[in-house]
Amino acid sequence: MPAPIKVELVPHSAEWRNAAENEIGRLSTLGGSFVAIHHIGSTSIAGICAKPVLDLLAQVKSLEELDGQKTALLALGYEWWGEYGIANRRYCTLSESNGQRRVHLHCFPDGDDEIEKHLAFRDYLRANSEEAERYDVEKKRCRALHADDSHAYSDAKSAWIAARIPLALAYYRSQRREK
Repeated sequence: MPAPIKVELVPHSAEWRNAAENEIGRLSTLGGSFVAIHHIGSTSIAGICAKPVLDLLAQVKSLEELDGQKTALLALGYEWWGEYGIANRRYCTLSESNGQRRVHLHCFPDGDDEIEKHLAFRDYLRANSEEAERYDVEKKRCRALHADDSHAYSDAKSAWIAARIPLALAYYRSQRREK
């Protein structure tokens, strides 16, 4: 389990999109089990503060195939944490040489419900600036409570997120039907 890190929230940076695209490109060189890799989390939502750590969501053909690529991910500098509390997930982190966390990589088998939830929440906040602003306020509240413990910070905001998942899924599914 990665140790909790200090919760630093910074204003949104346009550089996060480029950094995510670059990291997706690096991961894509592994080919194999990756079906798609998405930029998720607060760094993917303009206008809200975020920890300066990219969240990437990888859809993979199978966890078994991804497990076979563990050595290749380690060679790219990632640390491998296994399921890390969520069934059917592989969780990896990438940190700078000074220990500063840079990427959280969440890998799920293609078709897993968690993929739709993450993409729905991201797209819902991107499309709804008022809800994104409320999330920004919630993140700052949770940071004030747990500034030195990223695990407690994440736990504190989880109820707020869970309450919006049904709305986010309804929005996401309606948008997909329209396409």
